[in-house]
Amino acid sequence: MSQFLPESILTWLPDAIQLLYLVATAFFIRGLKLLNSPQTARRGNMLASVGMLIGIVVTLFDKQIVSFELIIIGVLIGGLIGVVLAKKVAMTAMPELVAVFNGFGGGASALVAWGELARYESITAIDSTGMVTIGLSVFIGSLTFTGSFIAFGKLKGFISGNAITFPGLNVINIGSMIAVLVLIVLYAMDPGNTNLFWVILGVSLLIGVTSVIPIGGADMPVVISLLNSYSGIAASMAGFVLGNNLLIVSGALVGAAGLILTNIMCKAMNRSLANVIFGSFGGDGASGGGGGADGDKTVRETSAEDLAIQVAYASKVVIVPGYGLAVAQAQHIVKEVASNLEERGVQVKYGVHPVAGRMPGHMNVLLAEADVPYDLLYDMDQINPEFASTDVVLIIGANDVVNPMAKTSPGSPIYGMPILDVEDAKRTIVFKRSLSVGYAGIDNPLFYAEKNQMFFGDAKKSLQALNEALKDI
Repeated sequence: MSQFLPESILTWLPDAIQLLYLVATAFFIRGLKLLNSPQTARRGNMLASVGMLIGIVVTLFDKQIVSFELIIIGVLIGGLIGVVLAKKVAMTAMPELVAVFNGFGGGASALVAWGELARYESITAIDSTGMVTIGLSVFIGSLTFTGSFIAFGKLKGFISGNAITFPGLNVINIGSMIAVLVLIVLYAMDPGNTNLFWVILGVSLLIGVTSVIPIGGADMPVVISLLNSYSGIAASMAGFVLGNNLLIVSGALVGAAGLILTNIMCKAMNRSLANVIFGSFGGDGASGGGGGADGDKTVRETSAEDLAIQVAYASKVVIVPGYGLAVAQAQHIVKEVASNLEERGVQVKYGVHPVAGRMPGHMNVLLAEADVPYDLLYDMDQINPEFASTDVVLIIGANDVVNPMAKTSPGSPIYGMPILDVEDAKRTIVFKRSLSVGYAGIDNPLFYAEKNQMFFGDAKKSLQALNEALKDI
């Protein structure tokens, strides 16, 4: 590109490129800030996309890496895939899609580092610092790639959501990570030894598998946030490999944001990150006995007609969504029920737990898709004080996040986890297919509480029946 430009332009071109990179970085930071609220998230995503477009265009004109023909083909293929996914992938499958994106991000960073090695006629031309950076990019990118696809498999269901582990696995994982770091240093000292590179690549891919399979389905929101952070760090490492400031900054922003979100998720469960990674907590929620109406456990069932009378004459109703609502794709009908109640003068609010669903913010996005007003969505700290003045709480597909054992049973795996205080309300209604356990693998005493009623069945069909019953009142 430079041979076609006048000498006067070439003198200030490097400064102009760095200035445009700075502008793109400003777009990233502002976009990330706007993602803090559902009301501004779309605008923030758009700003960040504009920043990335600026960065890509500037880089293409600055670096002659491949022909523009190949770049255009890649953009068209990638854009087509993106459009199809955006149109076809349901909101219930969004966690799986995010996991795949994280995997591709990590894999791309590893390939960039690998490609940088192939670009040099003599590998010894790269200094030791560059070799360490390449090694770290391959390491982090590779484990992110395989780890993300294991997470995808657990979320999709073709890999068990239960913790898959065996004695000594944690020791093996830690030892393998240390070994890879040592191998990277040795490779930097002897870059001609290509066998070390293949060992680093192979062990890194294996670590991604063995570090995610022992994590149970209950911790998938944390895992997705952590892998997102890994993909950002890998991208930042790739930026160092290429000497691209924009990639370094954008990767660091993603990495930092992912770590912050991971920390928020851990606090929401009152657990440390180490406990999430090494604790082998939770399952897929589909196995296990899950309690029942035996002994002194009495289950009180309700019907659509009975529930319609309760909510129609209530003053305030709070809806607590969980992953079961997403599985049943009941977000639109729950909005219809809420609108029906509001027309009758009932105050309706939504209480959203930070780890409801299978990725951070899953419930917020799901409800936003159904055009639920943002000002009706309340996080845990906001809604908990209001349950005492609530007539009816509709718990749709949620389990562990409303389990009182988190406050009353020190021996419980969820003890200490902040929950939604739904038991303070005058009446709770649990929409659930059965009395099966949640991801934590434990029974929920709320199901048998005197103030609780169970509405068994598919959440969407149950809500449709409720909506029809409301029309007859």
